[in-house]
Amino acid sequence: MDNIKYFDHAATTALDENVLKEMMPYLTRNFGNASSIYSIGKQSKEAIMVARMRVAASLNCRANEIYFTSGGTESDNLALKGIAMANSNFGNHIITTKIEHPAILNSCRALENLGYRVTYLNVDNLGRVNLNELEKAITRKTILISVMFANNEIGTIEPIRQIGNIAKKHNIIFHTDSVQAIRKCSNKC
Repeated sequence: MDNIKYFDHAATTALDENVLKEMMPYLTRNFGNASSIYSIGKQSKEAIMVARMRVAASLNCRANEIYFTSGGTESDNLALKGIAMANSNFGNHIITTKIEHPAILNSCRALENLGYRVTYLNVDNLGRVNLNELEKAITRKTILISVMFANNEIGTIEPIRQIGNIAKKHNIIFHTDSVQAIRKCSNKC
């Protein structure tokens, strides 16, 4: 095993020793249900609140805007389906790209089965979405744009800031799966 090289650390990787050290009390002793009223549960709830505040600080947002799920796939499902269904009275059109993570593409297909229309944009030879094509795809029924920040297969960094500006200009909700980007991008992205 020592001579095996692993090159897909963006998808999954060994647990960082600092994270393991911080998590050990909650994996071995303080594993109480955070929704309970007993003391071990209250300790778990406090640890979750501290983690939520740390994540919020790193993303420059409020702690009450942070939701923890079991992983990126669950988060994408929750975001796309939740946004679509909560905004169905405003429209039924979603825009994404053909190279999104299966969590996005499968959610879009499920929404299509419920009557939503989805535009799947092509990308260029570097995997980038064409901003003009994105803007042309917008209709008066567009309620959501979802474009992955950093592609999990080819590593392309999408122009997220510009996509966000387009969405804001048209009063459309913008979602980005940034699971692959969180450790790869600095403020320059």
